[in-house]
Formats: sequence, structure tokens, C-alpha cells
Amino acid sequence: MSHAMKAMRTMIGFLRHRLAAIVLALCVATWLAPIPARADDIAATSRSVVRVVTIAIVDQEVVGFGHGSGFAVGPNRIVTNAHVVELAQKYPDNVVIGVVPSEGSKSYQGRVVAIDAKRDLALIEFTGGSLPVATLYTGKPDDSMGLVSLGYPGNVDLATAQSAADYIKPLAPVRSEGSLSAIRNIDGLSVLLHSASISRGNSGGPLLDRCGRVLGVNSAITKGEDGDANFAFAIAESELAAFLHDNKQAFNAVDIPCMSLEARLSADEAADAAARESADAARRDAQARDLASRQQALEDARLNAQRASENVMAIAALLLVLGALAVGGGGLLYSRGKQREAIWAASGGGVLILAAVIVFLLRPSEEPMLPPGFAVPSATPAATAAAARPLGKMICKFQPDRSRVTVSETSDVNLDWGQDGCMNERTQYADDNGKWTRVLVPNEEQTVSVLQFDPDARTYVAYRYFLSAAQMDAARKLRAQNPLRQCTADPGMRNNLMVQQQSIRAALPTTYSEKLVYSCSAAP
Repeated sequence: MSHAMKAMRTMIGFLRHRLAAIVLALCVATWLAPIPARADDIAATSRSVVRVVTIAIVDQEVVGFGHGSGFAVGPNRIVTNAHVVELAQKYPDNVVIGVVPSEGSKSYQGRVVAIDAKRDLALIEFTGGSLPVATLYTGKPDDSMGLVSLGYPGNVDLATAQSAADYIKPLAPVRSEGSLSAIRNIDGLSVLLHSASISRGNSGGPLLDRCGRVLGVNSAITKGEDGDANFAFAIAESELAAFLHDNKQAFNAVDIPCMSLEARLSADEAADAAARESADAARRDAQARDLASRQQALEDARLNAQRASENVMAIAALLLVLGALAVGGGGLLYSRGKQREAIWAASGGGVLILAAVIVFLLRPSEEPMLPPGFAVPSATPAATAAAARPLGKMICKFQPDRSRVTVSETSDVNLDWGQDGCMNERTQYADDNGKWTRVLVPNEEQTVSVLQFDPDARTYVAYRYFLSAAQMDAARKLRAQNPLRQCTADPGMRNNLMVQQQSIRAALPTTYSEKLVYSCSAAP
């Protein structure tokens, strides 16, 4: 208790110096966390989790102090329990609400914008920053699925806090694991009963599935006596969604069942091999059809050339016969004493024979004359630069059997594939061994996307990496080294883009958070 009293006295002194600004902020040094070896769905959602601190002050004296957990449902909107912010109802004009994120160097001042005492839910709005948004899972929970709770348990704070300032210091939430024990209806509300270990301070924090989607809002715990097991209660996602709808708060939601990253990775190799084989088979079929068509055209050309040669030879033979007859007729006339007529007949015959010889010598070849550019391809042609050709407008449909989705939308993608990797007439992609890749590092969200288009397989893949604030800062610095903002025909600039993207990808985790696969075809 002496430690708690000491912390309270420190808090009073702190508030007296900062009351005029009513800002709960603390500048701390930010360490650049090492790049994780692989993606972590729970760590990705922890970026959305906050500590909620409430302090009631009357006549410059602290008359109430409380804290709990919450998570972002909008860039500047936080969900928590109504009982976490009960001081705001008791002292509406004399309460300070602090929103302390899980990372970074700043805390924010918030205000209650909606409250539902029956559901034990509240909505807080804060200013001065934004947070990654958590996603609700709207599918049916599996009674046997593993669960994870995120939040700031009070017993951990009492054991680790060195001063009151530690309560407004950005810190990663505590995670605990358990399972879904039952779904209950209590006083008309849907409640999840689970075994993840929580305590006071976890109130308002999210209950997640293994993919990091919100299943509920932790609200209460049971007290085990005489060896009884402890259980926790969470307000179900359906109640949370209804609360957000009632208060016109937009939120992210998905209903795709959770697929572990390990399961997706093990299926990727077989799926990619099947896709490559399908593309190769289609390409071989097209080559076979083209080969057959060209060979038929060549055979037709040969027959036509042979016929033309034979026709000319027939003409030459006819001229030769006529010439021989004329010479013979001249000899006959000569024997009859008709010298003048014999000379004319013999001369005409000689001309005809000479013409026959000339026609025979100038006869066309039996080998066909092919148009420029005509060639018969081999059955195994060498690789070409076909990938650089434009394909035009395409519609790409989501392929759930080849994807791993945790929080993202899966609507169709429309794209216009132009010459030399120009996407939609504005975004330049870099050649990546026959595929074309672009790494997107946005300013507004903590997600890096590696977008890849395969012109041969007609597949478009988005690999998404959910990163910490420090990792995003590092990626943005790498992006700034080559700000290529439009398509270019300059191979040197495209090569620079490829080198820059390789450096960004080297700084990413070795595995993605999400993989969205689309199959593309020509747009109607």
C-alpha cells in the first residue's frame, strides 16, 4: 500500500505542473526494434491496443484515478468498457482521459463520445495522432479455437511501475492465451466465456483469435474459490458491432476463417507449382497451335510453289513442242522447194525453242517464298521478352484457396497493364525475373505491400506486412532514396527502382502477414 500511496502523491504533483495544458504526454527515447524473423498476427493487432487512463481533479486535487485497456476501431477512435471511463460520468467537467498507445513516444488526450452502460461499452475520440485499426471477426467462433487477450493488467503495473509517469508511457500490451469455453446470453447480451488470464486493467482490451481479429471486448472476471477455475467474460463481437452501428462509427470486419501462416506457407509451394504447370501447359498448347498453323501455312505455300513451277514447265514443254513442229514443218517446206516459207517456219520454230529454254530456266522454285517475319517456331522456343508487352485492361478476381487473409478486404482488382511494367498508366513496376514487382510504402498506414504481377500466369499477388512504427520509419527512409512517381521508358531508372525495392524487401520480415492472390483475365 505504501508503494501505491507514493505513486498517488507523485501523480498529484505531476498533474499540478501539467494541469494548464491538460495533456498527458511523455517524451521517451524510441529504440529501433529488430526486424522480426516472421510475421506475428497478434503483434500486428497490438499496434491498435492502448491504455486508457482517467483522472478526476477537483480543486487541483486528485479525487479519482483509474485505468484500463482499449483498442482502435478508427484512426482516432478507441473502444473500451463503460466502467473504465465511469469517472467521466461522475465528474464530467473535471476529468482528464489519457490514451496511451503501445508504441511511439506520445500519449493523447481523449474524450468520451458515446457510452452504452448496458453493453458496458464506450467510444473515445482522441486528437493529435492516429493508430492502426483493429478488425472484427464476424464469423461464428469455434468453441475449441485458441484465443489471445491483449491489455494492461493492473497486477503487472503494480509489480513493474516505478512512478506515476509509467502509466502514460507507451508500452507493448501484455498477451495471455486461452480458449473459448462457452457463449452465454446474460441479461439479453451475448457474452464469451474464456480461459485467457486477465485481471483488472484488462477491461476494455480485445479478445482475439489466432489471426489477430477481434472476437470480443474483455469486461469481467470470475473469482475462483476453493480451487475453482478462473474464467473471464468478454462482450461478444456482435454486441460491439451493434454498438458501433448505433453510434455511426465505421469499422473493419472480415468473415474469412482463420488460416495459420504455417498452413498457408505449406500450401503455397504446391499451389504455386500447380499454377506454373497450368501456365506452362497453356503456353505449350498455344505454341503447338501456332506451330501447327505455321506448318500448315508452309505446306500450302510449298504446294502452291510446286504447282506454279509445274505450270511454267508445262508452258515451256508446249513451247518446245511447237518449236520442234515449226522446225520440222520448215524442213518439209524446204524439201518441196518452198524456200521462203521454210525459212520463216524454221526461224519461228527456233524462237519457240529458245523461248521454251528461257521459260524453263526462269521457272519459279518449288521452295515457297515466305513473307518477311514468317518463321516456324521450334517446339521448345527460347525465352522472350513477352512479359514486357502490354496486356491492356484486366479484371482480377480474388482466389481464396490460394490466399491468406486476416484483416483486409478481398474485392476484385481492376488494372491496366501497359508497356514495360507500367500499371494503370502511372505506377512503374520493376522486372523481377519475368514477373513485375512494386513495393508500396504508404505514409498513412503501418503496412508495406509487395505487389507482384505475372503476365504469363495472369496472376496478381499482394503480400502485406504489418509493421511497427519504427520499422515503417526505416522503410520510408529507404523509399525516399528513389522517389519514382510515374512510369518511365528509361531502363536505368527502372533498374534503380529494382535495386531500391530489393533493399526495402531485405528489411521486411521473412514471412508476410497476408497474401492476397487474384486471377486476372481481359476486362469485358
